[in-house]
Amino acid sequence: MKRILTISIIHLILTLNSCKEKETSGIIIAETLYVHQGYETNKELRNLIQETLNKNEKAIPKMISFPCGGGAGCYDLGFVLTQIIYQIGEENFNQMVLRLDRNEIKGLRSLIRVGLEYGDHDNDGKVDDRKIENEFLILNETLKK
Repeated sequence: MKRILTISIIHLILTLNSCKEKETSGIIIAETLYVHQGYETNKELRNLIQETLNKNEKAIPKMISFPCGGGAGCYDLGFVLTQIIYQIGEENFNQMVLRLDRNEIKGLRSLIRVGLEYGDHDNDGKVDDRKIENEFLILNETLKK
């Protein structure tokens, strides 16, 4: 009986992990962030991605404070944000940011910086040398204020 219960628990864990998704509406959740997520946190991140793509500015602070595990996982969260900006357009994202208060956007510039620096935006396996000052001129100015 104990063995059946153990096997059932292992099967349930494997099933839940297999329900996780690495991509939502064209936004890639990079490996380090993805592997440290359970099913529920993966679902939460995918929902935040979709809300942000739907131009719900209240999803941005939730995205900024999303538990990324530190280090490379947070770089991957920055990569998610930069992909969103490219997809919806810098001007649209900037308009969303303008509707938030300073506390809600604290840390956003840092996440964007590392997302640009460490993200594989060309999907070629190589990290680019992108900078917020060159890629997102309008947003950079908004976030410096």
